[in-house]
Order: sequence, then C-alpha cells, then structure tokens
Amino acid sequence: MSDKFQRRTFLTQLGLGITSVITLPMLGLSNALKKGLENESTSMKKPIKEIKALGFQWETSDPFLFCVHHEDSFPKGNEMLGPAASLSGRHLGDDFIIKDGYRMYHGKTVPGFPGHPHRGFETITVVRKGLVDHADSLGAAGRYGNGDVQWMTAGKGVQHSEMFPLLSQEKENPLELFQIWLNLPKKNKMVDAHFTMLWKEAIPRYQFTDVNKNTLEIEVIAGMLEDKKAPAPPPDSWASDPNNEVAIWNIKMRPGASWKLPKASAGTNRTLYFYEGNSILIAGESIPPYSAVLVEPDMEITLENQSTDASILVLQGKPIGEPVIQYGPFVMNTKDEINQAFEDYHRTQFGGWPWPRYDQVHDKNKGRFAKHSDGVLEEKG
Repeated sequence: MSDKFQRRTFLTQLGLGITSVITLPMLGLSNALKKGLENESTSMKKPIKEIKALGFQWETSDPFLFCVHHEDSFPKGNEMLGPAASLSGRHLGDDFIIKDGYRMYHGKTVPGFPGHPHRGFETITVVRKGLVDHADSLGAAGRYGNGDVQWMTAGKGVQHSEMFPLLSQEKENPLELFQIWLNLPKKNKMVDAHFTMLWKEAIPRYQFTDVNKNTLEIEVIAGMLEDKKAPAPPPDSWASDPNNEVAIWNIKMRPGASWKLPKASAGTNRTLYFYEGNSILIAGESIPPYSAVLVEPDMEITLENQSTDASILVLQGKPIGEPVIQYGPFVMNTKDEINQAFEDYHRTQFGGWPWPRYDQVHDKNKGRFAKHSDGVLEEKG
C-alpha cells in the first residue's frame, strides 16, 4: 500500500515573508528623561492592540508561526479505523471542507495526515478530544489524546504521520485539537529530531475562584503560572529557556468568572484566542466569539466571562527576531536553506519510512503509549 499511497504535505505550499523593524536607542537622553518618556508611553497604551476574527488557520506572532484548530464530529468507526459511512462526494486526499460534520484531511481510509516531512521548527499538538496515532521516519510511534500533548522538534529533518483512528464502532468519535507551530532559532534549526510527550496526568492545572465564587481552570502546557510549572519542553526548543517567557495556557472559565491575567515582560508577544463560548470581556471590551485578541504583555488585564462556559488559548513568547522563510513543510532563514532542505529530503527522505503504510495506525486495542527512537517505551493505557 505504501508504494501506491499518494503522499501529501498537510499544508499547501506557502511563502511567508517577514517585516523587520529596527528601533534606534534614545541616544543622548538622560536616564531620568528616558524613564519619564517610558512612563508616559505606558500610561497612554491601551491593553488591547488588535482584535481579529479567526478562521481555520490562526495567525500568530513570533516566535509562533501559526495555529490550526481542528474540530470534527467523526462518526462511528469501521474495522479499518476509518468512518463507518460513505465517503462519496469527498475530494479524498485533500478533503478540507466539512461534510457531514467532519473532514478526512489528507487521509483516504483513516482521517488525518499521512507521512510528510518537516525541517526547522517544532509542532505542538494539543489534543482536547479524540486520539492521534504518531509514526515517524526515526522508527518512533505513539498514540495520545484526550488531554495529552505531543511536542516535536523537527530540527534537521523528520517525516511523521498524524492519523486520527476512529476506535469506537459503537458511538461517535469526536476530535478536537490544536496544532501549534513554534519556530526554532537559527542555531537550533539543524538539531536532531526529537519528541517529548506531555501526558495529561503531568500537565499542571491552575485553579482560581473569584470573589463571587465563580471558578476557572488553566492547563499550563508551557511556561509557569504562579506556582504551576509546565513539564519541560524538548531541550532545543525556544521554550526551554525561561528567559524567552514562552507560555501556552488553555483557560476554561465558568459563567461569571473573572480573573486578572498577570503581566509579562515588555517586548513579549501575547495573543488570546477566544475559541469557545458566547461572550467575554477583555479589559472591559466585549469580544466576539472565535476571535484573536493581541494584548499588551506588560499590563495586568482582566478577563470576564459572561453567560456560558468559555475557553481561551493563550500563546505568548519573546520574539526570535530572525528572518523567516517558509515553503510548505520547511521553515528556514534563507531561500538557499529552503532549497537545501528540499535537496536533502529528496536525497535522504530524512531517514526513509520504516512503516508498512504512510497512513500508519496502530492496533485497535492499543492504549496510549509512546515509543521513542532510542527504544524507550512509555505506556499510559
């Protein structure tokens, strides 16, 4: 099957430009005058920089590249772990239009993303509902989901597949996940590929009750929030240095809950993605459902939920500040490096594909697990 399966990248070929801004220091000003100007500038700032409507692919700020929110109401599964339903009328192999509540993406039998290459960045896959089957060119594999997170450093190159097995034949198989692309600095773009599992049992949850006894809970996937510290990211990640203030927080607010988002350092990029709920206020401003809100990082900002449960994803980090050239599955600093990535992939296949099929799924009865390229096995059941 592997020889006949049409291999696809899970993005169409894109070019991503970058705009550089050069800021000159305030030469010749006294420290007192500098401080006065900074204080005046801060007092004039508004907490919200911009509000944008969200689509399928979410815009992000450096050090992130983008985020995609997958939400599919998959039907009952069949013996092949695909939909127990007709697939007629779909553009199989490139099915990104919701039909009957779900998409097949690049899968033809099982929904998902068959084997495809990456270089130069990291993928962070946050699975809220459903399961993902991982396989890669290093011989590593895994099944994770329902609260788990996989953090993969593509580095100098890896092929991987991400399939969504529909394990239940008795009931529907809903799936919801975020895939976040985090850039790597130039010095780490050619490190060895690696992935880390952040199992749901290890992800800390910050809980807060406001003065009106309304509650919220925050999954601390990256970074630190008060006394809650996320599990360590891969060693070569931009997030591995706490000075870069990378944070990924998933906030779940009960109706009426209110909470103050703590300050980060000036110069940090911080965006709040309101992806679930009807009505919230950020810094007193009403935010439409399914919106991205770019906020000032060094201001304490009040979040207020209103009539129904609400969820907000926070992506934050200090910018890498390097040129970004993206072409399809590769993200480098120059066009020459992109060309080299294609040449290397065509020559080496980033290690080849050691699996019987490019849309690899694991045994139906297998529980959550991760088998790493060094042979280390984690089993969660």
